[in-house]
Amino acid sequence: MPVVSLENTITIAISVKDRHLSAHWYAENLGFELLYHADEAGWSELKTMTDGVTLGLGEQAEPNPGNSVPVFGIADISSARSALEAADVRFDGETITIEGMVSTATFYDPDGNALMLAQDLTG
Repeated sequence: MPVVSLENTITIAISVKDRHLSAHWYAENLGFELLYHADEAGWSELKTMTDGVTLGLGEQAEPNPGNSVPVFGIADISSARSALEAADVRFDGETITIEGMVSTATFYDPDGNALMLAQDLTG
């Protein structure tokens, strides 16, 4: 039995220099649908052609190509984080909350690959 119960969603987060330009590129070339631009958070999200999978574009002055982070949807980030920490899973800093939007927590697999939990706070 798993330590936490994930939701049926995943966002693949990548870093880009210009979210608006990249969102347009993904829409035009791959048929992804823009869900929203959160300019105050430097984040845009697009719906892919796969149910439950979105592409997140995190704007950075110096993007790091090839460094994508799977972001798993979770109903209760606090209890999930506590359960994973009790199982000796290493986290990177504190849980970050953007009020009314999302709470996120980055953690690592045994090889140091970054993964993230995200609790949707919009509902």
